[in-house]
Amino acid sequence: MHALAEFRIDEHYPTNRKGPIRWIVSHAIRQWPILIIALIGAFGNAALMAVVPVLTGDAFNLVLSGNPDLKKLLNLSLLMAGSQLVRGVLQFGRNYGFEFVAQRLEREVRHELYTSLLGKSMTFHNLQPVGDTMARATNDVREVNYIFSPGINMVVGSINFLIMPLILAPRYHPSLIITPIVFIILYFLALWQYLHSLNPITTEVRNSFGVLNTRLAEALDGIEVVKGSAQEEAEVARFSKNIDRYRDASIRQGDVEARFLPLLLLGITNAGGLLHALLLYRQGIISVGSVVSFFGLLLMLDFPTFASIFAYSRISLGIASGRRILELINRETDLDQNAGGYAKSMRGEVEFRDVSFHYQDDEPALNNISFTVKPGQTVAIVGQTGSGKTSLVRLINRTYDVRSGQVLVDGVDVREWDLNDLRRQISIIEQDIFLFSQSISQNIAFGKPDATQEEIERAARNAQADEFIRTFAEGYQTVIGERGVTLSGGQRQRIALARAFLTDPHILILDDSTSAIDSATEDLIQRAISAAAKGRTTFIITHRLSQIRWADLILVTRNGELSAVGTHDELMKTSEAYRRIFSE
Repeated sequence: MHALAEFRIDEHYPTNRKGPIRWIVSHAIRQWPILIIALIGAFGNAALMAVVPVLTGDAFNLVLSGNPDLKKLLNLSLLMAGSQLVRGVLQFGRNYGFEFVAQRLEREVRHELYTSLLGKSMTFHNLQPVGDTMARATNDVREVNYIFSPGINMVVGSINFLIMPLILAPRYHPSLIITPIVFIILYFLALWQYLHSLNPITTEVRNSFGVLNTRLAEALDGIEVVKGSAQEEAEVARFSKNIDRYRDASIRQGDVEARFLPLLLLGITNAGGLLHALLLYRQGIISVGSVVSFFGLLLMLDFPTFASIFAYSRISLGIASGRRILELINRETDLDQNAGGYAKSMRGEVEFRDVSFHYQDDEPALNNISFTVKPGQTVAIVGQTGSGKTSLVRLINRTYDVRSGQVLVDGVDVREWDLNDLRRQISIIEQDIFLFSQSISQNIAFGKPDATQEEIERAARNAQADEFIRTFAEGYQTVIGERGVTLSGGQRQRIALARAFLTDPHILILDDSTSAIDSATEDLIQRAISAAAKGRTTFIITHRLSQIRWADLILVTRNGELSAVGTHDELMKTSEAYRRIFSE
């Protein structure tokens, strides 16, 4: 079964994901009352802006009449002032409306993307670079914001500024409509060519920024390796190539914007329109005031021309960013949540029936694996590096799905379980332990956020972590660095054990999670694991002989196959591969 996510959090509302423009519109249309206010403000702002040249022309005619009526001039002045006050209110409504929609859109896009990323399978996350994901989740989302403010805000405003000369020019003479009509036709033709040239460039700008961010994230995440290998200069050189690519794309964008043809058209239009009006005046067809008013209306074309350079590039960048975000959201995964599936309290029986598995198009990681574990048994999984140990345990909680065969928990195929309920009853402590930049108490309670402080401390005592936690000045409220860098390896692992103990899982999986524990604390940790294993099914991937010996069942893996199964005593007699591992 294919779905967009293995786990889905309820969305605020459905969106159209068939293309970036449809997707953005499906978000924006939810704010239709605010959009209507913004559109009314945009049209009203342009209409009242056109009042200024019209009234200015009328004032010119009054003054040139030889005996101007002061009362009429005063009325024109008051009318102009009043219209501009109202225009200011409408302009506020336009700017506020589009900014409100832009900010609300950014919030909803971030929510949709974040919930989508949390729902993706580990197959997706293993293949998707973190730096590129962060670029899409931060800068690309912000670019989508810019589509509406200043993008569409300025575009809608500028279109209304184009309309006003068309409406009002015939007021002075029908032929004066020719100039704005010709300008608008040439303007939109030039704009089409501009956007056609800009679209692939803005896509490259966003893509190159994603590559830039990916390399930065990898270098910082692997900073110990970089410094340990004295590769700082080499990393700077690699990063510089990515910077050059982003710079070159941005320069190409600037080059297209600099050659924006309507700027030239505007100058020709103003000159041609003024000449046309002056010729009509010379023939006695229109007055001086009409020439002034008409030229004032032509000057309204300035705003759409200059705004277009910036506004349409923001929209193009925003659509390119929306395409990148939507590509991430729409990327399919092979796992689904199976909400409403089997959901009961586990006994802890695990069975593999002729299971095979491989990552993408790689060689099989597991091949024809079959075994049965009874509830409450402790299973040690041993084998050389790359023999498939971690892949095997990750099939139990459906981090990955089998390619063939079945994995059953309590006699039910894990694909038939409700994924959320399945994982809630299985706890995995990875070899590479991840701790969050939060307090120790919050890290322990991560899988059970409503846990009391007493429960947290009991779990820490069971994991032999309480003693060292209390040596910190702030105890359980001590905030640790990202990934727990302020703690030793053994301390991190004991906090991870406490996290697992707190959730009281029915199946506990320890993926070589005691590898960094020193000999002084090994006995304490061993007793903690032994106590935790009572009453629950436990899988331990380990090379420590002390943990292998007391396992109820030992699985020996080799080249993705199960080469031997049995107890320690049985395997010492029957398995050469096991004896080789044990003697090393």
